Amino acid sequence: MRWSRRFKRKIIWTILAVPAGAVLCAALAFWFFSRDLPGFRNITDYKPPLVTTVLSREGRVLGYFYKEKRFLVRLQDMPAFLPKAFLAAEDSGFYKHDGIDPWAIFRASLMNLKAGGIKQGGSTITQQVVKRLLLSPEKSFERKIKEAVLAYRLENYLTKDEILTIYLNQIFLGSRAYGVEAAAREFFGKHVKDLTLAESAILAGLPQAPSRYNPLSDPEAAKSRQKYVLEQMLSQGWITQAQFTQALNQKLVYKSMEDHSWKVGAYYLEEVRRFLIDKYGEDEVYQGGLTVETACEIPHQIAADNAMRRGLADVAKRKGWEGPAARLKPEEYNRFLDEGRTGEAIKPGTWMRALVVDSAKDKATVRFGQNTGEIPASSTMWCRNAKKSVTGDAAPVPGDPSRIMRKGDVVWVTVREAKGNGHFVLNLEREAGPEGALVSMMPETGEVVALVGGFSFEKSQFNRATQAKRQPGSSFKPVVYSAALDHGFTPASVIMDAPIVFANAEAGTIWRPENYEDIFYGPTLLSTALAKSRNLVTIRVAQKIGVRTVIERARALGIESEMPENLSIALGSSAVTLTNLCQAYTAFARGGSYVKPRLVLSVKSAWGETLYKSEPEYVEAISPQNAFLMASMLKEVINVGTGGAAKVLGRPLAGKTGTTNNEQDAWFIGFTPHLLTGVYVGYDQLQSMGREGSGGRTALPIWLEYRKVIEDRYPPDDFLPPEGIVWARVENSQAVGSKGQPAPESYFLPFVEGSQPGTTDVGAAATGSATSDSDLMKQGF
Repeated sequence: MRWSRRFKRKIIWTILAVPAGAVLCAALAFWFFSRDLPGFRNITDYKPPLVTTVLSREGRVLGYFYKEKRFLVRLQDMPAFLPKAFLAAEDSGFYKHDGIDPWAIFRASLMNLKAGGIKQGGSTITQQVVKRLLLSPEKSFERKIKEAVLAYRLENYLTKDEILTIYLNQIFLGSRAYGVEAAAREFFGKHVKDLTLAESAILAGLPQAPSRYNPLSDPEAAKSRQKYVLEQMLSQGWITQAQFTQALNQKLVYKSMEDHSWKVGAYYLEEVRRFLIDKYGEDEVYQGGLTVETACEIPHQIAADNAMRRGLADVAKRKGWEGPAARLKPEEYNRFLDEGRTGEAIKPGTWMRALVVDSAKDKATVRFGQNTGEIPASSTMWCRNAKKSVTGDAAPVPGDPSRIMRKGDVVWVTVREAKGNGHFVLNLEREAGPEGALVSMMPETGEVVALVGGFSFEKSQFNRATQAKRQPGSSFKPVVYSAALDHGFTPASVIMDAPIVFANAEAGTIWRPENYEDIFYGPTLLSTALAKSRNLVTIRVAQKIGVRTVIERARALGIESEMPENLSIALGSSAVTLTNLCQAYTAFARGGSYVKPRLVLSVKSAWGETLYKSEPEYVEAISPQNAFLMASMLKEVINVGTGGAAKVLGRPLAGKTGTTNNEQDAWFIGFTPHLLTGVYVGYDQLQSMGREGSGGRTALPIWLEYRKVIEDRYPPDDFLPPEGIVWARVENSQAVGSKGQPAPESYFLPFVEGSQPGTTDVGAAATGSATSDSDLMKQGF
């Protein structure tokens, strides 16, 4: 009996010791694994990597910058059944436990023992948050203990709703989508607030295996997982049987939200990206969830993109047909077609590469992606032979597709017309030869409404609007004439347009500047010289007022290029960016002060706090009277000069063409009081664009193509004269035409009050008194 009592005491002590030992072991384990735990309190100030969104002026998405595609959304902005769907799938007891679910861990342990390793985690949502934000993804018992300790602590610092909000924004759901908002856009083409119960259950099924249950790649697997989630919600009493049945039977349509990022205005977007990185650093730009408002206007940008691509292609076509973009072997056809598949709508004007599958005299038949198309003979009339080495039957024949394209050729095309059922009528194109740039800005505020930096951003990210420095040619002349107006010249001043030679005895060189047409016109009005872009008159004017005066005026207008003190700068020999030259021209458009270009208008944090807001920056440069006289003279460039093609717009316009030696660079900058647009065209590696590569024939057509689309958005206002301006009739009876015959001129010109001529016929009055060549022949040009 005594032994029996002793045995009983041992049993009792054993029963008491085991749990005590377990508690002690647990305490020791808790202490041991708590020694090097990472800090977790930064989770309370949750700042996940978020997408930076760049918006146009109208609030449309221009593009995104991100490392993880995630958009922050609050719990109260989600439909009520969405969080419940995730809880049903991942942690139905979330609102009952303290961060750890012992029974779930016990079940997972049994499964792991049977499997001989860790196959199931049993983690709560709190543990998953800890794992994703604080711990490594390794699977080990040590990490699980640390995870449990941190989860328990976290529950004492955050509310359940805060933890769930973090989880739903942090979780990876496949297809580059992080968080429920990004997933809603990726899989259903809508915002998370608009999801149905059925769609929410699809997303809730993804965390376990995002790739396996991806509805875009395996809709059947996704549907099976959805059913499981709905069953769990039903068993918890979170939805009714009717809701279950309705959600299960809902027809699901999978599509991604349309993303224009890097498709419209890619060069504009890149310039914004560079600005943001300079200001905030790369990490903040790609992870900070900034909202950036730009001055870009989508209609302007689309028109500018289209005009540049069309114009550069037309310039390239002048050289004729140089062959296809590539030639494929039959075994390469399917791969090319698969790479061209896209779910995006194909609109008229869309550029693409197509595979020729047949060619005849009347048309060529092509394929691209899942579509077919035909290239009629009428769109190949430009295809003259551009390669002297190609002769005989191999040489192209304009208007005969069978002599231009062959089966297996890859050619560039644009969509002319959609015929239905995936069939299109196309135009044959060729890759651009020269590159180009366009900047369009509002002189009143400096807002850049459109910017193009080249033919294709995909092909070249070099931005020729902001990074390329090229000689502006005659588009620099307004700087010279503006300075001249402040140094004794008026629009009616008469200057001799005749040959002139400058010798540099020290260098042993001679410079003989010439007019573009290599013709001389005798006594010429200053206004006419600018309108007709007379080089020799410009040189004489610059020589008279001094090169230093020209440089000072350029600096006053904000031009930043290097300018050696020689007369050649008067003809635009100093390289400048298109953006910088457009900035200088705003002084003529807005009454004397130039305005700095602005792309970014504001930047806000992920929480809506304003971090940056730009305001117009004006710099006083010239007098209002000087600006008005220049605008008036530059209007004559359109009315009677080298910019005459722009008259088709039928409204007051001012502008200036520019062409450099050998037609290497072509420019046109034209403006109204409300919009100033500059265009540049030229090869990246300097070479001639041919005789038709002038500013009027190459840059102006691109400018005009763009302005035709958007001009009606602005009133047809003229430039308003400031105080101190008078008008007078001026004649030049001594003017000479292009064939050397008398060609009298008569104009009604503005003058600063007191500077108007005393006689009407200024040409006759100036005969014999115009500055002689000997006065201008100076050493050291």
